[in-house]
Order: sequence, then structure tokens, then C-alpha cells
Amino acid sequence: MSVRRLAEKQPESFEFTPENKAWAEREIAKYPPARQASAVISLLWRAQKQCGNWLPRPAIETVAEMLDMPKIRALEVATFYTMFNLEPVGRCYIQLCGTTPCMLRGAEELKTILRKRVGEPGRVTADGMFSWDEVECLGACCNAPMVQINEDYYEDLTPENFNALLDDLAAGRPVKKGSQIGRVSSEPVGGLTALTTLYGVDGRSGPASARASDVARARTEG
Repeated sequence: MSVRRLAEKQPESFEFTPENKAWAEREIAKYPPARQASAVISLLWRAQKQCGNWLPRPAIETVAEMLDMPKIRALEVATFYTMFNLEPVGRCYIQLCGTTPCMLRGAEELKTILRKRVGEPGRVTADGMFSWDEVECLGACCNAPMVQINEDYYEDLTPENFNALLDDLAAGRPVKKGSQIGRVSSEPVGGLTALTTLYGVDGRSGPASARASDVARARTEG
């Protein structure tokens, strides 16, 4: 397990915005007295979002004070879970899955692209747009190789569509989340080979898919 340390450069202070503070107070109120430290992960996550997707020391200490828990306990949580970024990251923080299924399907080529366009892992580009790290399995093995960018998955990547994705992100253009080759979920690339009478070969056109669409539309309209 790697050693996770706080960034050397830290802001002098941290304070939740009024909206986030109100949210945090509602979250804390969900837990009984003497058990409110259970909200630590939720509050740390909210603090990280407010800070541009990284978690500085003053934010960790502020959360500890709000929960009446020792600061070292909140620090232990923040340094244990890799969902918390302890150093600044780019506005587009790319987590590249390098585990075996993705590696076998081309993750090394994606890594080469990131090194060329962004730099080494942990480096933030001069414009603050991109940074990246290699991570363990993100659970989308059927659609390997893939990356997570901020909170969204981008799957079925090739050098060509990955470069195009980075171009679009850099230019502020809309991007397609999920599979980059049009797969609905994790069906075979050539289309479904089972349950086609329910969902259609494309996973979208069968009677079961139509019923699901009708239910979703009714909920929206209702």
C-alpha cells in the first residue's frame, strides 16, 4: 500500500460555503449524539468538491471540528481512502485503469497518450485542465480499456477516440459519457446474442426496452 501524504503547499484556511454548510448540518443531523463522526466521509467528500476536487489540510481539520472528533481521526480517513485527492488535480482529473483486462485491451497505449499530452502521473497541466493517475480496477472490465474522468466513466477507448475525447474536453465541447462505440451497457460488440426477443439485438428496440422507456417517461411526466 502506497504512502499518502498531504500536499506541501496548503491554503491558510477553509470554510464551507453557506449552501455546503447547511447541507453538512443536515447530514450531521442524521446521526445520533456521540455518533455524528459517522458523517466524516460525506463531509470530506463535500469539502473536496468545494476545493476543486482535492482535499487540503484545513478542510480536513474543519470537518473534524464540526464533528467533534480528533483531527488525527479525520486525517486517518482522508489518507486511507483513495477517493480523496490530497494534492491539487486538474479540472479534468483522469483515472486510468491499468488492471489486467484494461492492460490487455490497450491501456498501455492510453497511458502513452497521457504521458505525451499531460505529462507524468500527478502533474497538472499549465492551464490547470488535466491531470492523471493510474488506478486499480474501476469495475468496467467488459468495456475495457476505460478511464474515469471526475465522476464519469468513458469506456471502449481506442487511441483515436481517446485523443478526440481529450480534444473535446480541452475545447469545452460536449462529450459522450460511457461507451465510446455505442454499446448500451456490456453486451457483445456485435450486439446481443441472447434475450433479443426482449431487448432487440441493439439492446434498445425490443418490447422490454420499450416498456422501460414508457415507465421512465411516465415518471418524468408525472
